[in-house]
Amino acid sequence: QVQLVESGGGLVQPGGSLRLSCVASGITASYYGMYWYRQAPGKERELVARINSSGGSTNYADSVKGRFTISRDNVKNTVYLQMASLKPEDTAMYYCNARHYANTAINYWGKGTLVTVSS
Repeated sequence: QVQLVESGGGLVQPGGSLRLSCVASGITASYYGMYWYRQAPGKERELVARINSSGGSTNYADSVKGRFTISRDNVKNTVYLQMASLKPEDTAMYYCNARHYANTAINYWGKGTLVTVSS
C-alpha cells in the first residue's frame, strides 16, 4: 500500500521558517518526481515546487521563489520543503504528490499538513 505522509506544519509568525517533510512508503521514491502543492481556503490547489526523480532539477512557483527550497533524500524516501520568510498568504494546507517519472498517470497524494502564518 502506497502512503505519502506529510509533517512539519504548524503556526508560525510572519517572517518565520518551517520545514515540511513527506515520507513515502510502498514505492521507490527515486522513480518518482515529487511535488508540493498547497490549497488555501476558498482557493484552488496550486503547485508550489517540484523536484525530479534524481533531485537534479527543481522548479518553483513565482510566489515562493527565493523563499522556499525543495530537496529530497532518496535513501530515506523523503522529500522536504524548507520555507523561509513566510507570509500570511502562505497559509494553506500543503500536500505532497508523487508522479512516476515514466508514466505520470501513476501518482499518489498525501493527506496534507496545515501551515498557518499569523501574528
